[in-house]
Amino acid sequence: MKVLVIGAGPAGLSCAHELAKKGVDVQLYEASEFVGGMSRSFDLWGQRVDLGPHRFFSKEKKINQFFAEVLQGEFTMINRLTRIYYKKRFFQYPLKFTNVLFNLNPFTIVRILWDYLIQRINPIKNPTTFESWVTNRFGKKLYEIFFKSYSEKLWGIPCSKIDAEWAAQRIKTLSLIGAVISAIRGNAGNKHKTLVDEFAYPKHGTGLLYEKCAEQIKENGGKIHLSSAVKKVIVDGSNQAKGIELVDGTTVEADYVISTMPFTTMIKGIDNVPQPVQDAADQLYFRNTILVYLEVNGTGLFEDNWIYVHSPDVKHGRITNFRNWCPTLYGDKKTSIICLEFWAFEKDEIWTMDDEKLSNIAKKEIGKLNLVPESMDILNSKVIRIPRCYPVYETGYQAPLKTLENFVDKIDKLIPIGRYGSFKYNNQDHSILMGLLAAENITGGEYTNLWEINTDDEYQEEGDIKDVLIQ
Repeated sequence: MKVLVIGAGPAGLSCAHELAKKGVDVQLYEASEFVGGMSRSFDLWGQRVDLGPHRFFSKEKKINQFFAEVLQGEFTMINRLTRIYYKKRFFQYPLKFTNVLFNLNPFTIVRILWDYLIQRINPIKNPTTFESWVTNRFGKKLYEIFFKSYSEKLWGIPCSKIDAEWAAQRIKTLSLIGAVISAIRGNAGNKHKTLVDEFAYPKHGTGLLYEKCAEQIKENGGKIHLSSAVKKVIVDGSNQAKGIELVDGTTVEADYVISTMPFTTMIKGIDNVPQPVQDAADQLYFRNTILVYLEVNGTGLFEDNWIYVHSPDVKHGRITNFRNWCPTLYGDKKTSIICLEFWAFEKDEIWTMDDEKLSNIAKKEIGKLNLVPESMDILNSKVIRIPRCYPVYETGYQAPLKTLENFVDKIDKLIPIGRYGSFKYNNQDHSILMGLLAAENITGGEYTNLWEINTDDEYQEEGDIKDVLIQ
């Protein structure tokens, strides 16, 4: 059996790793010169950084086994600290009752509880948008404080146009009453750290997992072709995937094709796609990310791993401080690297803005938040643009997506997986699981419907870390 895998991100690499381990002739084609996709790491100013914050957490046994097998002990446990910045205040996450009382005035607290009560008495029936779903669950005031601004920065559309499924996937079973009870208790009686409190992290950046994975694929006889962009999947007259065509015109035949390239791009590249399917592909789109890295001449800036910025008076939505992950990232360097995340569409001015102007915006906004003391100089800056990072869940997106899924399901030997490949906002662990299960489907393991990955209602982070910690 010969299998071609398109894309060297978490899904593609985990799939190729599992196939090569089982003796399958697997070849992986990656458009860039790196492995890891959005989860790669790289050297910068004598330190190691990721493409934004990436933590590893899962209660799924298959994923944890993969993590342990690939890294072979080269990881550490990180104490997580994340906060929400709103109106020049920092709110601890997970919520702590005393912190909320300190940061919000009594009138606002009363308004939150009043709005919640009104919503419980008169709920919105069948909420279809992010705005209506969150308002239904938490009340209008809490929605406006902790959901609206950040979500609209991320997606670039009003919350009234974001599908409720996004909230159902990400917020899941969280409730205001549950959050308040947890906050009041302050985790009292909980003797063990949870996945909220602590997470596993490769000692040299999250990308180490995928670099080692690539090495092991090669050791098991698999091949990885970098800087080898795929133009299209070749489908024959019997509606079976027969291989791929590269951008340079080279064709490669195979028994199976695993695709992690953007779902819409992959479908549009297939010959003789029916017009209704093309129309459905045109209705789905992705959001881009801009990362601005700043090297600050000093340490001890702020203690968070990352901060969610809910303030509407700045353009960025999240800040990562790589100094607060693990010492092996920075070694003996006495500077700190922080990363500000902006999101954009291709038509937005900020997407094509020159690097110097973007860096100046980042420096100005970090000053607004008072996260870098005026006494500390910013020594360097770097801008990285990542196209098509987030599949946008605009209201009604399920119908065109289902059209595409049905079309692909009729093509034998073609399996789309991953965040891009399945148009699903996966964490890296979801994508790893998709890759592992795709390999099992091919090699005769118990069959899994891959479209169902990341559609459960279980809130993963509630588990005790002792129950999932890799031994």
